[in-house]
Amino acid sequence: MNSINKNSVSIAGEFAVLSQLALRGYDANMTLGHTKSVDILVSDPRTGKLYQMEVKTNFQNSRNKASVSKVHGSSVSGWIMSKKNETVDIPTLFYCFVNISKDTNVFKFYIVPSKVVANYVKGQHALWLAEKKKEGKKVKDGEMRIFRLGVKGEKYPIPTPTAEQYEDNWDFNA
Repeated sequence: MNSINKNSVSIAGEFAVLSQLALRGYDANMTLGHTKSVDILVSDPRTGKLYQMEVKTNFQNSRNKASVSKVHGSSVSGWIMSKKNETVDIPTLFYCFVNISKDTNVFKFYIVPSKVVANYVKGQHALWLAEKKKEGKKVKDGEMRIFRLGVKGEKYPIPTPTAEQYEDNWDFNA
């Protein structure tokens, strides 16, 4: 199969997250239909805590080194988000960013609190708009945003979550 459609990639990411949660002793269920901002409901039977998880999956060849943006700096990977993600700050909501490597089929999981995602998405978009304005370019402010995971030790123009902070953060740490 030469190409896999986006829906199949999304479903693969959600099922992979469910399997990881099950292996760690969580009770987790995928939501059905178009539940807003929640793909998986998670319960920790040890603590009684409940979590919501939104899964974002990308499918690309693995990289030997980080990609570099002139505006945003080095990043391990990026996922497309929307403007509405700038304001989502729910303490029990986490995003699981899944990277599936096309060439190796290796899965990587980054579990990030919604507040961290909201702050970054809002900040990176404002930075991008400011840079375009400085360059004298007129840009239509659309709905699309990008969440990137930076690299530990790099310097960034805005606070940037790093892959090292959030990879395999299955304990739901902020």
